[in-house]
Amino acid sequence: MSGKVKRMSTIKQLIQLHLAGVSNRQIAKQLGIYKNTVNKYIRTLSLDPLSCQDLLTLDDPVLERRLHAGSPAYCQDRFDDLKTLLPYIESELKRKHVTRHLLWQEYRQSRFDGYSYSQFCYHLSQLESARKPTAILTHNPAEKLFIDFAGDTLCYIDKSRGEIVSVQVFVACLPFSDYTYVQAVMDQRTESFIHALGCCLQELGGSPKILVPDNLKAAVIKADKYEPDINHVLEDFANHYGCVVTPARVRKPKDKALVESSVNRIYQRVYAKLRHQTFFSLEELNKALKEKTREHNQTRMQQKTYSREEQFLAEEKALLRALPAHAFEIRYYTELKIAQNNCIYLGRDKHYYSVPFQHIGKQAKVIYTRTLVKVYVKGELVATHPRSYKFGYTTQKEHLCSAHNHYLERSPEYYLRIAENRSEALYRLIQLIFDSQEVPEILYKRCDGLLSLQRKSDPVLFDRACHIATENHITSYKFVRNLMDKRDLINEQEVAGGTLPKHHNIRGKHYYQ
Repeated sequence: MSGKVKRMSTIKQLIQLHLAGVSNRQIAKQLGIYKNTVNKYIRTLSLDPLSCQDLLTLDDPVLERRLHAGSPAYCQDRFDDLKTLLPYIESELKRKHVTRHLLWQEYRQSRFDGYSYSQFCYHLSQLESARKPTAILTHNPAEKLFIDFAGDTLCYIDKSRGEIVSVQVFVACLPFSDYTYVQAVMDQRTESFIHALGCCLQELGGSPKILVPDNLKAAVIKADKYEPDINHVLEDFANHYGCVVTPARVRKPKDKALVESSVNRIYQRVYAKLRHQTFFSLEELNKALKEKTREHNQTRMQQKTYSREEQFLAEEKALLRALPAHAFEIRYYTELKIAQNNCIYLGRDKHYYSVPFQHIGKQAKVIYTRTLVKVYVKGELVATHPRSYKFGYTTQKEHLCSAHNHYLERSPEYYLRIAENRSEALYRLIQLIFDSQEVPEILYKRCDGLLSLQRKSDPVLFDRACHIATENHITSYKFVRNLMDKRDLINEQEVAGGTLPKHHNIRGKHYYQ
């Protein structure tokens, strides 16, 4: 009785006609079924221990059970024998290197009339399925958000290079309403994943209680059935929005069946509709994806009187957790040693950030976002800086020792202020120095040299040397130092009334500039 099972009301008609002595051919003609089918039912009825009259008194389900008890293979002793072996076979298959074919070979060695390999595998699968009932999953509104990347990519054309750029497609859905969100991103890296997830929550207008990602590398560091290692960044994201992360179990496709079916529908209702369009930027592609996804969410669902969007707005959106005032920024973690210049070096940006000089040589934990850098020493926040993406230094005055502060405070005003407090001659010479058009760093070094020389020298002689240099428009530190070494020249200059003597061993002012 292969093919579609006949209605039991029809079979009871068949039995009555058979009891009335009608031939099988006539029964087939009257009931509109094949003669071979009638023959098989009559043969089955003859083998049943109950009489045809008794069979007519049975309820339809009971009669169907008696007539369609299943394949004869399931009634044989060898099938019962295989059922007793099932626990042993299941335990052996969990062992390394053990296969179904090996177990079948061992099975046939002791049972010469046993099943063939194909039947052996078939009955095993049937028995395993019968022992593993499938639960019907129910979802509460605003409870979960399923997250995954579509297997098929999309692309756009980069106008500047004329190249086709392949992009990944992020898909998320709320299982209660099946409301779906789609966005294209450049890759599946953590930064792109978190960016898309943040945009998704903004689009939904709130956050669910639980995030359920597939075991993506961007979300899960190490997959485990009971305690998966969650990506630190995703944990920070979940904490920021008041969610928890519960990844789908490994090798449990039914855990993520809903998001997988959502991806398939996106292929049919979004990808397929965009197949004839060409895009020239990621933004342009995402605009089209958003439009087609909106159409998908607004389409009435099969066997329902409402769309995904209508159910989401009516029963789910109001139950989502309110979003925080500020969007999440990815936090990066690293440990760095504070260098002798009392700075930590963030190699990613090739930039130095100052730390209070008391912590030189210590290990620091650094947490940085797209806009901010924070430095912790032994759990204490010791420095906060705006993040810079250029090579260089970001320093704070209070972090530096007095010597370093002096270095940072250097300016023409700084040196003129010090010189004014030292002497009039030094002040005039430094004024002359800054009137030149040389690089400031060179002028600062020259001023540092003069100030150092002034501290070590006789004040009167030093002032005379500065006066001579100023009168002759010579701003060289070496010139002043040489004059201090040769006191006779200073004395001669004073006697001569301020003009240097004509002498072939005296170099002109241009030599010292």
